[in-house]
Amino acid sequence: MSSQHVLLELKNIAKSFGAVPVLEDINLAVRDGEFITILGPSGSGKTTILRLIGGFSSPSEGVITLDGADISGLPINRRPFNTVFQDYALFPHMTVTDNVGYGLKVRGLNKTEISRRVGAALDLVQLGDLGRRYPAQLSGGQKQRVALARAIICEPRLILLDEPLAALDVDLRRQMQAFLKTIQREIRTTFLFVTHDQEEAIAMADRICVMNSGRVLQLGTPLDVYYRPRTEFVARFFGDNNLIDGILSRPDDGGSGGRRCLKTALGDFLCATDGQPEMAGLAEGRRAFATIRPENLELGGAAGADNVLEGRIKSVEFAGATTMATVEIAARIEGPVELRLKLASRSGGAPVKPGEVVNLRWRAEDCRLVSA
Repeated sequence: MSSQHVLLELKNIAKSFGAVPVLEDINLAVRDGEFITILGPSGSGKTTILRLIGGFSSPSEGVITLDGADISGLPINRRPFNTVFQDYALFPHMTVTDNVGYGLKVRGLNKTEISRRVGAALDLVQLGDLGRRYPAQLSGGQKQRVALARAIICEPRLILLDEPLAALDVDLRRQMQAFLKTIQREIRTTFLFVTHDQEEAIAMADRICVMNSGRVLQLGTPLDVYYRPRTEFVARFFGDNNLIDGILSRPDDGGSGGRRCLKTALGDFLCATDGQPEMAGLAEGRRAFATIRPENLELGGAAGADNVLEGRIKSVEFAGATTMATVEIAARIEGPVELRLKLASRSGGAPVKPGEVVNLRWRAEDCRLVSA
């Protein structure tokens, strides 16, 4: 990241449409030069935040600042931002060159300067030989790059991207994810990217802001959000995470302040609480979940493990480089519990087979607690 300077800040933002609240108490600081992603399911409020920042709508409460100055009431055309929409919003009757240069033409730049900057922008997005084409003659990925070039050419302080890859097929989407990140690093402009796709957010973002029901639930690096969720929703939103329901007990017998014991129907488990003071200090008897990523579960005995379970392989799913297995664990009460296990695939066959009895083990450091 190029700088820790806060470029844009949302302070205590709320937004309602009539009597219906859409955003509640949003606080978010966007750093200069970073790629930040707002992630959440449909209806979480992420696009509303983008519209407030872009000036397409006004907050019901709170303040939006740019370099510390209040811009909450500033009109769209006076904000140094550009937006790339999901449908790209290209002018169908204009060539690629005219689409990209439109903003400069509106600003009154001369033709020579417009031509120079349009050429540079099209070269940057690798479309230098397509300037005479019309949008109808372009592929989805090419249209996306034209829209990006149009956003870049006016040299905005911030580029807002509203799910611009949603309409692309899987392979092209992955190519464009890498391309967008490369462009962002090259031009060193702040990108604020809105998506509902967890893998997309992890692949592209310097930081991820996870939202649900109009609130920010967690803000952190992809590594933090993925492996150290702070709420039950965040843990479940990143699919295949294993959650084990239980009741908080004492810290481990060694007296370590960085661990807590969770009593569950499958047994008692140690979970790390470093970086989670809210969990370290939570009273005994409170309900919580242990969360373990499938790749952090290992097969084998108890050697070197803080937590061990015995189970039976229920199903096996080949997924190319990895194999996902569902392990059924007998519980002390009610029915069995299922955990998901991710293993490296083998050319000679699946690493485990249905019906096989296995031991699962994991370290306390790979097990995080979230409150119910």
